[in-house]
Amino acid sequence: MIPRIKICGITNLDDALAACRMGADALGFVLAPSPRQVSPEQARAIIAALPPLVNTVGVFVDATPVEVSELRRFCGLDWVQLHGDENEDYAAALGRRVIKALRVSVERIPDAAAYPGCPLLLDTYHPQAVGGTGQSFDWSLAQAVARQRPIILAGGLTPDNVSRAIKQVQPFAVDVSSGVEKQKGVKDHERIASFIAQVRRG
Repeated sequence: MIPRIKICGITNLDDALAACRMGADALGFVLAPSPRQVSPEQARAIIAALPPLVNTVGVFVDATPVEVSELRRFCGLDWVQLHGDENEDYAAALGRRVIKALRVSVERIPDAAAYPGCPLLLDTYHPQAVGGTGQSFDWSLAQAVARQRPIILAGGLTPDNVSRAIKQVQPFAVDVSSGVEKQKGVKDHERIASFIAQVRRG
């Protein structure tokens, strides 16, 4: 199976439309403090201009459930992604289409039974950042989880290494942000095209 592709950290319509043209399945909008943060108004305007059948994902970090639900409706998000310390009860309270990010290291091996009902996104653990570090982790730590449930693999993926990551982990989807950027928050369209081509090549 060819993995689905999410391009995260979208900050402008030009990058969003380019990613759609090149075959991205989903776009991520960071609605938490980050160099790639967009305002709810910006996210809403970009999402309103997207072609049909492209999934949109809002990324949140330890926001209140009420805030997440309100912004989900306001922006027109298909999915919400929780990238902080939100617990299972918090995730369940938000209902369907909730992705839970887990940060992975040798000391933080993900539990395949965690957050039942939520797709898991496995990202690189960093003590000072919740995501977007551009660093990969030891993919062997994701293999056991990927054998038991569909996962989204993130963390330091680039056009140069995504094929190896897919072969090793067999994820349901891959997620890239800094690996296809010119600078933080600005995508390199050639790198997006190259990344997607590598994933599709299998």
